[in-house]
Amino acid sequence: MDVYAISDLHLSGYQPKPMDVFGENWRDHWAKIRADWYKRVHESDLVLIPGDISWAMRLSEALVDLKQIEEMPGTKIILKGNHDYWWSSLTRLTSELNETMLVLQNNAFDFEDVSIAGTRGWTCPSSKEFKAEDEKIYLREVERLRLSLERIKPREDRKIIAMMHYPPFNEKREPTGFTDLFEKFGVDTVLYGHLHDASAGMSFNGVHNGIVYQNVSCDFLEFKLKKVEFSTDVDWMTGR
Repeated sequence: MDVYAISDLHLSGYQPKPMDVFGENWRDHWAKIRADWYKRVHESDLVLIPGDISWAMRLSEALVDLKQIEEMPGTKIILKGNHDYWWSSLTRLTSELNETMLVLQNNAFDFEDVSIAGTRGWTCPSSKEFKAEDEKIYLREVERLRLSLERIKPREDRKIIAMMHYPPFNEKREPTGFTDLFEKFGVDTVLYGHLHDASAGMSFNGVHNGIVYQNVSCDFLEFKLKKVEFSTDVDWMTGR
């Protein structure tokens, strides 16, 4: 079983939105992703999608996009992003999706020797964008990450991947409640998205305190899935 990741798909099947307004590289971006996906992913593999999946406003509209993802090879795990306004309750979402689409929300998943936990995250303290009203949401997301990590079944040879939509640190890459939990629970790899274009250049892709961090926003990956390698060798973390 191989593990791949890609986030921020920003699909718009229900009401098409031309993505090339964000840059020529976004033209036909889903076709590029699909081509790479079909070429590399097998049914036995995992594909992790940490947020910003669809521009839809309602679940009934987002299902156009979710069903396209559902048809792709592999078992897919989706996580809520800040633009996923269509996101509904866990019960409602799972009732609309088949067994190849799993929803990461206040839970965790164990596959062979790999476990997946995570939460959406939020703007972190000391960030330029952090405001007083963000404190409550930030602390809630830290607690949700803790609860998710606690649901992983302990096993010595298990690798742990944490999925987040927001980066788990501020622009200065200072420690946060999220990074503290990664280290406490022995997380091996952290996958996040949210950062695009110029801001993606400020993302951290490397090893810190023995944990691999990787931005998997689709434009940062040039619309190709990232194969997750459990290694602290930074050569694989070029974002390509």
